[in-house]
Amino acid sequence: MSRRLADVARKVGVSEATVSRVLNDKPGVSEQTRAAVLSALDVLGYERPTKLRGERARLVGLVLPELQNPIFPAFAEVVGGALAQQGYTPVLCTQTAGGITEAEYVDLLLTQQVSGIVFAGGLYAQRSASHEHYGRLDRLNLPVVLINASIDELPFPRVSCDDEVAVEQALTHLTSLGHTRIGLVLGPVDHVPSERKLNAARTLGARLGIEVPDRWVARSAYSLESGQASATRLLREGVTAIACASDPLALGAIRAARRAGLRVPEDVSIVGYDDSAFMNCTEPPLTTVRQPIDAMGRAAIDLLVQQIAGSGTAADELLFEPELVVRGSTAPAPAELPSAILAAH
Repeated sequence: MSRRLADVARKVGVSEATVSRVLNDKPGVSEQTRAAVLSALDVLGYERPTKLRGERARLVGLVLPELQNPIFPAFAEVVGGALAQQGYTPVLCTQTAGGITEAEYVDLLLTQQVSGIVFAGGLYAQRSASHEHYGRLDRLNLPVVLINASIDELPFPRVSCDDEVAVEQALTHLTSLGHTRIGLVLGPVDHVPSERKLNAARTLGARLGIEVPDRWVARSAYSLESGQASATRLLREGVTAIACASDPLALGAIRAARRAGLRVPEDVSIVGYDDSAFMNCTEPPLTTVRQPIDAMGRAAIDLLVQQIAGSGTAADELLFEPELVVRGSTAPAPAELPSAILAAH
């Protein structure tokens, strides 16, 4: 019992005495705190006291495209904790290849009568994807928040990392090291965050006097394997540095460089994006642009709860500034192209 009290108190951010009052149905606790404690019991897998089991927990859907990229479990942890503190229980919906689609998850969540839905990394960011299920949510006036950039037509508030600032940080770092042949590994052509990153790279390149030609831009499917294939093509074009749109892509680029007989960072510098778990434990430790996951996740839940409470929330985009984390995968540009690059080029 004492362990349960401590676990729930830690999750919600209240005292064990407050948790005890809720579990014993005593007065003197606000409704919000009471709901948060009950929600935390559900999230942590503890049974509610018998007299409280009839109360249905308030549910919020969290729809993610995958869990293999560690950035998404990190968002799930932050969002889940923030929801619990507000008295809501997260319902995690993760897509798998050939499994339930995003639209089918929306149907499922609507049958569960969720109070709202948070999407991270969904189809809202792809121009050519079907967006009918978002239209349905809009028509139902269900509270929705999108994490990271979306197409402009969707009328939901968004919480995004500033892609332009992220690219500026990465490219400024690489050019300060003397790199002028910089490749980009981005997402699909119709992917809004990737559009922003490419536009920012070309604007900055023009200002710095460096090229960003199409042959130095590779498109990927946001996996390590796709990053490796994309980076292999870029290395054949003679780049000495590669900026990637995710950390798994960057790890794939490091693998591609090594398979080509190149050293990282002596021959090729690699920059990732996200600063997801264990990127300081790779070999070499990954230089990357860190998304402020905690601040973004909490802001998303604040916006959602405001909508649930009936407060008007504009369909604006909150932009959060990233932070460049310099580690061991970047170094000064080689004085001349390595022989392995020359041979491929």
